Amino acid sequence: MTGSDASPSFRLAYVPGVTPTKWVRIWNERLPGVPLTLLATPAGEASDVLRDRGADAGLVRLPVDRTVLSAIPLYTETTVVVIPKDHVVAAVDEVSVDDLADETVLHPLDDTLVWERLPGEPAFERPETTADAVELVAAGIGVLVVPQSLARLHHRKDLTYRPVTDAPESQVALSWPEDETTDLVEEFIGIVRGRTVNSSRGRTATPPQPKAARTDKSGAARQKPAAGKNPRGGGAKGGAKGGAKGGAKPGPKGAAKGGPKGGSKGGAKRGKPRRRP
Repeated sequence: MTGSDASPSFRLAYVPGVTPTKWVRIWNERLPGVPLTLLATPAGEASDVLRDRGADAGLVRLPVDRTVLSAIPLYTETTVVVIPKDHVVAAVDEVSVDDLADETVLHPLDDTLVWERLPGEPAFERPETTADAVELVAAGIGVLVVPQSLARLHHRKDLTYRPVTDAPESQVALSWPEDETTDLVEEFIGIVRGRTVNSSRGRTATPPQPKAARTDKSGAARQKPAAGKNPRGGGAKGGAKGGAKGGAKPGPKGAAKGGPKGGSKGGAKRGKPRRRP
């Protein structure tokens, strides 16, 4: 790991359609003393912002320049076609690229999809932005193929969308300058990957706490008996039965077992015989 986490804040760029709310909330819970600053960035400019150190990290769309930027793919989006609600395509659940062959497919300059061959019929000119293209769809000039999050971002009541099964897909990734993998970048990587606060690759883990001593009913701590000791108070093995093998056992009145005739084999003293009345 290189760099330092001494920066007063962490700057996170994010492109349209990406919602960093959950990760920002977790960051604020774990690092309340390090403000996180969000920077809304056009998709086509995100890589330049990171290369120029305009942000510490960014939620971007792939591809990025891997010679200078590191990237961790997070998820892949469904691709949809945006259409008027009364369009014929609105009657089906999904379409293929071939189903759009006779449509005017708008191709904005900030398109985030990488096409080998553009679908449908090209428009007379390319809209400047995806937002401009959505307005043209609403005007009945054509249709627009985009990642689903962008269709939701530019939602209009008079428009809808349907999945395009074989269109290119857009991958969202966390990216940062390769030579600036700071402690704060590592913290954010851990958050987006779902690591817990005590993860060994996140912040310093909380040391394990010693187990509390077990107590008896009176509340006193119970101690483990020493080696060779009987936990119930006897001596070494066999001692609990009265010492040496064959030792006397007390009778009801404390005399040796067997009364006057019953001495122990181990040499216990006899009691005095009682006189007859």
